Amino acid sequence: MDSQSASEGHHPAVPRRSLLLNASREPLCVVSLHRAVSLVLSGKAVVLESDGRMLRSESLALPWPQVLCLTRYVHVPYRKVVPPTRRTVLQRDGFRCGYCAGPADTVDHIHPRSRGGVHDWTNVVAACSRCNHHKADRLLSELGWSLLVTPTVPRGGTALLAASVRPHPSWHQYLLDAA
Repeated sequence: MDSQSASEGHHPAVPRRSLLLNASREPLCVVSLHRAVSLVLSGKAVVLESDGRMLRSESLALPWPQVLCLTRYVHVPYRKVVPPTRRTVLQRDGFRCGYCAGPADTVDHIHPRSRGGVHDWTNVVAACSRCNHHKADRLLSELGWSLLVTPTVPRGGTALLAASVRPHPSWHQYLLDAA
């Protein structure tokens, strides 16, 4: 099946990945366009979301899959925890500073690493440069500050959203419903 029809051509903004949901509608993973088409053609998944583009061959036209759902439930024995990176922490906190609620562009360790703090999800928060610089290696109690958010370990759809490089807007409702 040709993913580039002659009338539509290839456009760099067209997502080449699809969100795969379990039969229970919980997010499982992100799959390549090739894998998504294979799952649909083999009857193992159905397309839930498409932007109207079509994948065409001589004998078949298929909606360009953005969100797929498996037709049978797959047991997932465990969930891998996404590591706290700058990008994943900023996405978890909605790009808002945990101290002043302004736009965040850095990550701060609540309990500074220089004072024995660890680098894990519950000890990092998104911060604006101004707050991060002012806090430096001090404890919140030393500044009289408090957090506006409670740092948590992302689970389910939130973790998948945080781990995805550029999630397609059509994925958000499925990822956030599962959080």
